[in-house]
Amino acid sequence: MEYKWLNRENNPKLIVFFNGWGMDESVVNHLLFEDYDVLMFYDYNTLETDFDFTRLNIYPEKHLVAWSMGVMTATLFDIDCIKRTAINGTLKPIDDEYGIPKRIYNLTLKGFSPRGAERFIKNMFNEECEFPVPARDYENQKSELEALTHYQAKENFKYDRIIIASEDKIIPTKNQIAFWKIEPNIDSGHSPFNHFQKWSELL
Repeated sequence: MEYKWLNRENNPKLIVFFNGWGMDESVVNHLLFEDYDVLMFYDYNTLETDFDFTRLNIYPEKHLVAWSMGVMTATLFDIDCIKRTAINGTLKPIDDEYGIPKRIYNLTLKGFSPRGAERFIKNMFNEECEFPVPARDYENQKSELEALTHYQAKENFKYDRIIIASEDKIIPTKNQIAFWKIEPNIDSGHSPFNHFQKWSELL
């Protein structure tokens, strides 16, 4: 697992962001930091990391924001946060009822190609606009897709805020509704970040 500080100005407040599959910071680059430091985790080819989580103890106020596959992955790390937000993901992201149907996921993995990766990322958005293209190697993305099949969320993990898009083509909206037992609350595709201007709006 990789990490990157998107903002590190010794603010007293921190947002820990678990990104989605295949992505980097390009999808959230436009969000204003205000008075928050922001630490991003991504690339879940392995859950091993050289990041020392005790370094986060200096922050008196910590928040967790997790998106897509990050919603599941974030549960595997013990980060003491006062609030946790899940965005277009579930604790069972590869699941016929609560996530991406297994057949579709396996077909995506089996037929994965550079063109397929581009099509997948385009399907994250339902707006007719330019979409960010992450600076991630194709083979790295493919192996991450495989690695994610081996992880299992801590099912007792609790999120305080759930954001569900009305037109999610990646993790079907109806499956997210079935898992969280709430209705969609944002008119968006899988990536809703263009609807926000600053990080604090995700808390």
